[in-house]
Amino acid sequence: MRLPAGLLLIIGLILMPAHAMAEEAPCQKRTLRQRAVTVCTLDLTRQSARLYFKDQSGRPFGSLSSINERAHAQPGKMLFAMNAGMYHPDLSPVGLYIESGAEMKRISLAGGAGNFHMLPNGVFYLKGRSAGVMESRAFAKGKVAADFASQSGPMLVLNGRLHPKFSGNGTSAKIRNGVGVRSATSLVFVISDEPVTFTEFALMFRDDLKCRNALYFDGSISSLYAPSVRRADSFMPVGPIVAGFDR
Repeated sequence: MRLPAGLLLIIGLILMPAHAMAEEAPCQKRTLRQRAVTVCTLDLTRQSARLYFKDQSGRPFGSLSSINERAHAQPGKMLFAMNAGMYHPDLSPVGLYIESGAEMKRISLAGGAGNFHMLPNGVFYLKGRSAGVMESRAFAKGKVAADFASQSGPMLVLNGRLHPKFSGNGTSAKIRNGVGVRSATSLVFVISDEPVTFTEFALMFRDDLKCRNALYFDGSISSLYAPSVRRADSFMPVGPIVAGFDR
């Protein structure tokens, strides 16, 4: 007897192992380097991402969940949102920021104090249905025509190598978040759920998540909106925001 297609689908979902169903969630709780983290993945062949800073009235969004309420350009159901680069007290980006092809802040190539200026720093960018993380000087020299871009620093992983200033003996541990690329269409966003050092965080991207390039977004203020893990951080205003969507 041939069963109806709808009934076969229901039976398949019932019989599917719990871990297989969990793998479909865009964000998941994981343990990397013996640290609790949340990992959000995007496949740009079937999902999309974009950056946000100000709404149509010119006000910074400030909170991650407000994208759902105030954004005029949403390509589909929002899967998650995360702070995406360092910013000034008025929430404006510290470095390069491009939105919908328009450069709102020029790239900064200067060294200096603080994590942003811990060279090499880098740029996370989106171009069509592809993405990348590139060292800032290389990005500027290559004149990448990005649709969206946000500069931050330091680079966590650069062409398979950890940032040269990271030390395995480092003791400064904070809540941190960042982005890594496995390929031009495979992105990994990570936020630590407990304090981690720069070295621990970079090793998560390189060795555990297999990213040859990864960029630090920020620390301490790191925030995540992700319904799949029932999380909606709102303890502090943020500047640039990256959001992932179903197509």
